[in-house]
Amino acid sequence: MNKIFKFMKKHFIIISLLITVSATLLAFKTLNNDDKYNEGNDKDKVVLELLQYIVERGHYDPKEINDAFSKNVYKSFIENLDPTKRYFLKSDIDKFKRYELELDDQFKNRDLTFFNLVYETYVKRLAESEKYFKIYENKSFTFKENENIETNFDKVNYANSNNELEDIWRKQIKYSVLNNLNIKLDEEESKKEKDANYSMKTMANLEKEARESVIKNFAENLYFYKELERSEWFGVYANILTSQFDPHTNYMAPNDKEKFDESMSGKFEGIGARLMKKMEYTEISELISGGPAWKSKALEPGDVILKVAQGESEPEDIVGMRLDKAVKKIKGKKGTEVRLTIKKVDGTIKIVSLIRDMIETEETFAKSSIIEKNGKKFGLLYLPKFYIDFVNQNERDAAKDVEIEIEKLKANGVEGIVFDVRDNGGGSLKTVIEIMGLFIEKGPVVQVKTAGAKKEVLEDNSNSVKWDGPLVILVNQFSASASEILAAAVQDYNRGLVIGSKHTFGKGTVQSVIDLNQFVRGNSMGELGALKVTGQKYFRIDGRSTQLNGVYSDIVLPNRLSYIDIGERDLEHAMEWSEITPSKYVPFNNLFNKKQIIENSKTRVENNEFFQTIDQSAKWTKERSDETVYSLNLEKFRQKIKLNNEKSKSFDKFKAVKMPYDVSNLKEDLIKTESDETLKNKRDAWFENIYQDAYIDEAVNVLMDMKNPAIAQVSQKLNIDDTNKIKNK
Repeated sequence: MNKIFKFMKKHFIIISLLITVSATLLAFKTLNNDDKYNEGNDKDKVVLELLQYIVERGHYDPKEINDAFSKNVYKSFIENLDPTKRYFLKSDIDKFKRYELELDDQFKNRDLTFFNLVYETYVKRLAESEKYFKIYENKSFTFKENENIETNFDKVNYANSNNELEDIWRKQIKYSVLNNLNIKLDEEESKKEKDANYSMKTMANLEKEARESVIKNFAENLYFYKELERSEWFGVYANILTSQFDPHTNYMAPNDKEKFDESMSGKFEGIGARLMKKMEYTEISELISGGPAWKSKALEPGDVILKVAQGESEPEDIVGMRLDKAVKKIKGKKGTEVRLTIKKVDGTIKIVSLIRDMIETEETFAKSSIIEKNGKKFGLLYLPKFYIDFVNQNERDAAKDVEIEIEKLKANGVEGIVFDVRDNGGGSLKTVIEIMGLFIEKGPVVQVKTAGAKKEVLEDNSNSVKWDGPLVILVNQFSASASEILAAAVQDYNRGLVIGSKHTFGKGTVQSVIDLNQFVRGNSMGELGALKVTGQKYFRIDGRSTQLNGVYSDIVLPNRLSYIDIGERDLEHAMEWSEITPSKYVPFNNLFNKKQIIENSKTRVENNEFFQTIDQSAKWTKERSDETVYSLNLEKFRQKIKLNNEKSKSFDKFKAVKMPYDVSNLKEDLIKTESDETLKNKRDAWFENIYQDAYIDEAVNVLMDMKNPAIAQVSQKLNIDDTNKIKNK
């Protein structure tokens, strides 16, 4: 692993030195010149200056900041603020349009004219929007008119007048109410079917309930947007500027940086409660198992936090306070006291004292279970992300936890492992290299290249193999980045089989997070945030990139998105696929017949009614994806929805079908669940999903084929031949 650290350190130092020298000069110039910017703009201009400097010098393939760049920024910013075209008028767009080709120059010159104009107009339009949905607090819909709504808003024009804008609001509210009303009508009909004596609610009452619910949602959304400060909208603008270089180069405002660090480590200091905003109130939505709030037995979901006190200090009222600010007051250093004034679900008021602690979000971490089928035991190892604590790398991380889970699975006598990285969007490069090292003796895992520099081969240098048995990597279209490095290395080493969707996501780039605050001396402006910048591309050890194309599965299993292109290739400004020279490596000499196993699986899938139904569903989903116009006539709408639901239900007939295996906790985990009801409930819910997961079932079937002596006997020569072919590439 020393080579990995040296690589990271080497390139970080080079970039940092370049940036530090320039950024210090730039910051000095910016903060000490004679220009008097408007209050709030100084900080933004410094951020823009740093962002441009870093992306132009630190990005793997920086784009030219020109008129094409400007047009993209213009389009993206307007669409981000008003995706449904219910705020801006055509006259607003005409004012904005004159800057369409000037945003590249404004970026270079730290000019915020366009941003300020759009922001100020947007705030004004937000405030005005309340009157449009308030109209329907006491005004009902009949749904008898024959009119349609276009839900692809690229095809919708901006309103020329307030009257036209009011009509856009009317249609969008009507469509939302219609969806809500349709659900309520179905519920009433279902109740009547179950109980002939049930008195169904009148259409008028149902329409009123549906409309009130929709208006409440619109009000809560407006409340949320009006709470956002100028700095947060600037963060949106800054992120649009940086994402023009590639989809993964992103500006992170100070709050976003903190959330990113917590998501990567899976830990934070606080009371262990998830909070949500309900208008002006902060409500507890979930207690995290093992945290102080959970241990206290004094709090429960639905409780409202009215006041917060730090230790013995006076309590501070947080009613009406923004959620992120309330959260900051409730969170705090491990070992400190916080006193919460709580309004219980039953209406009683009480004060709860808690000592903050380090909270681990268990669902973030690796976990495993035993699957028993045909008298054989197999392990299911699930990893939701490649997490790491960047501040303290001695803390738990994905590699350490996966190693622990493998040891537990071995102790429970499993004969093969399904490593599930479906929906795993990636994470730490360091951890995926260490995880691959658990399955091979030693050797290269991934190649990384910085623009203008020689490639670096990142290797596992440990001879310790934690699992040398049958291995399947289970992927889908949302397995990305580090997940793809793992899947690619398993394929290239012939160490196991990759099964799942046709290909993975296709993110073949590496990002570094650079704290902007370190580059400004004597900073009195407050936190500047950070930039996540794409500085490298990674390549498989056979030389191919996973960028755009992803990793193609050895065994393809149908899923509901099979015919819809999802992945990096569908993102704007995605970097291109490329290839470099392969690294030297020796593939694993598995004693299983890869071709025969793939053929066996293909035959099973073709004869599996579930997978064939899923394939039909995927084709239907593709057909429906182009439908964007919906009737606002109740009868026509319900007829269309009924047909769609009937078709959809025909594909759901296997939803509750139990797979032909048993699922159980490992011995070590069973002890934990016996003493932790919350953890037990979460495990039970996971097991329920496993029981209904045909993809896991087929993965287990593949492992059984790998263990089948009849298949292994004919495979040895084939694998040696395949190995020679790879080595001679």
